[in-house]
Amino acid sequence: MTGVNLGDFGAGTNENFYGLLKELDGISGIDRIRISSIEPNLLTDEIIDYAAISKALVPHFHVPLQSGSPEILKLMRRRYKREVYESRVDRIRKVMPECCIGVDVIVGFPGETDEKFISYFRVFSYSERDNTKAVNLKGVVTREKRAERSRMLQILSAKKKRQFYQAHLGGSFPVLWEGERDENGYLFGFTSNYIKVKTKNIRVTTNTVSEIELKELDRDGIYKHSD
Repeated sequence: MTGVNLGDFGAGTNENFYGLLKELDGISGIDRIRISSIEPNLLTDEIIDYAAISKALVPHFHVPLQSGSPEILKLMRRRYKREVYESRVDRIRKVMPECCIGVDVIVGFPGETDEKFISYFRVFSYSERDNTKAVNLKGVVTREKRAERSRMLQILSAKKKRQFYQAHLGGSFPVLWEGERDENGYLFGFTSNYIKVKTKNIRVTTNTVSEIELKELDRDGIYKHSD
């Protein structure tokens, strides 16, 4: 499911995002529902608990954080506090230990000092936009510093992603194969909790689901399947 501010679905009406998920979950023939992104203040206990028992909702949430600093979040005019984000992650971990949690982080926002910088993120360097309040804020971070902080978080992201993948070594998961084979003959797919897998097995075809045992990670951090 993709869109802007998905969690705001139905605002101003008698409908809401939780109700939409329940309706979609009841449609026969839909095997997987993946939420592309949802803000922490809109990711309720109700949604998390329902995802834990749903037949189609996969154990994967992408929840934008943007900054770990309360001061920077306020300057960004985000609708949530860091404590809200922490509580959402704690809830997910409690009811879905196997869940994959992705994060958006912006580095280099005006006023982001070394002390306020956050030491599988998606990392974005802040870029000035015309007609926004942020372009007039003090404490501008140099482009060199933005690039340096972005590299630091990308390295951390790669480490955390590999740790998550390795924690599932030896487990069996249904993989949905997507797209076309690459130039090396590999077809790629994802487990329900968003672990990437590749195979050269010619019996595996696009838009099918196979139960796969996660045996071996390649140098790029992707599980290889050859059976």
